[in-house]
Amino acid sequence: ILGHEVSGTIAGLGPDAGEFREGDRVLLPAVLTCGQCEMCRSGRENICYHMIMPGNHVDGGYAEYVVAPAKDIFHLPEEIPLVEGAIIADAITTPYHAVVNRARVAPGDWVVVLGCGGIGLNVVQMAAALGARVIAVDIADQKLVWAERLGAAVTLNPQQVERLDKEVRRITGGGADIAIEAIGKAATQEQAFACLRTGGRLVMVGYSPEKMSLNAGRVMFREMEIVGSLGCRPVDYPRVIEMARQGRIKVAELVTHKFSLDEINQAFDVLRAGEALRAVVVP
Repeated sequence: ILGHEVSGTIAGLGPDAGEFREGDRVLLPAVLTCGQCEMCRSGRENICYHMIMPGNHVDGGYAEYVVAPAKDIFHLPEEIPLVEGAIIADAITTPYHAVVNRARVAPGDWVVVLGCGGIGLNVVQMAAALGARVIAVDIADQKLVWAERLGAAVTLNPQQVERLDKEVRRITGGGADIAIEAIGKAATQEQAFACLRTGGRLVMVGYSPEKMSLNAGRVMFREMEIVGSLGCRPVDYPRVIEMARQGRIKVAELVTHKFSLDEINQAFDVLRAGEALRAVVVP
C-alpha cells in the first residue's frame, strides 16, 4: 500500500506506546529509523543505514488504518487540521532540513531555488521565512506565481532569459550565496552551480541517477561547497510543526485538491497532469 505522508488519530495502542493515548492526533514521518546504526547514534537518522519508508518497505497511508512505531510518531496540535498536517511529513520537513541544516541559510542570503514543484516551493517558503532573498526558477509560469505567493523576492523563467546564471549574477551583484536544486537533473544541477558566487554552496535535494559535470578547479580555487540533502532528522519535526502552528509557514494553502480513498486514481491523474500543488487522500 502506497502513501508516505500520513497523519491521523490513534485508534489502538500496543504495550509500549508510552505517552500516546487513543484519540491523539499524530503525524507519521516519511522515514522510520532503526535507532541503532552509526548514523542514528550520531544524530543523522535521516540517512539511517536501515531506514524504512511507509508506502515502500511497509504498507503506507492510502488506507483507513496504518500501523506505526510509537517511537517515530509526533503529536499534531489542534491548530493544524489532519488533512493539511499530513504534508508536513515530507513536503515541509524535507525542505526544512535542506534549508536549515544543509544550506545553513541566514537572513539576507541570496538563495536561488531551481524547480518549484512540491518540494521546491516549500524550499522557497522556508528560506523566505528565515529572512533570505529568494529567486525562484521554473519553466512553468503558474509555479512561479505560487512561488511569489510563498515569499519569493524574484521569479525567473529560464526560457525567457538569455542565460540563467548571468541573470542571477545581475540580480544579486555577483551570484547567489546558496543554490538549491529541487528537480533532480544533471543539467539543472550544473545550472544551479553556475549561479553561485565565490564561496557559494550548492545543495542537491532533487534525486538524479545521472552524472554531472563540474569544473573541479573552480570548486577548489573559489572554495565552493556541494552537499546533498535527504529527508529530515526526527529532532526537527517538532520545530517544523511549531512553525506551521504559528503560521510562519503556509500549509493549508498548499493543499489544492482533496480526494476520498475511492477516488485515489483520480488523485493520481491530477498529479500526473501537474494540476495540483498538493493532493491529499482522505480515507
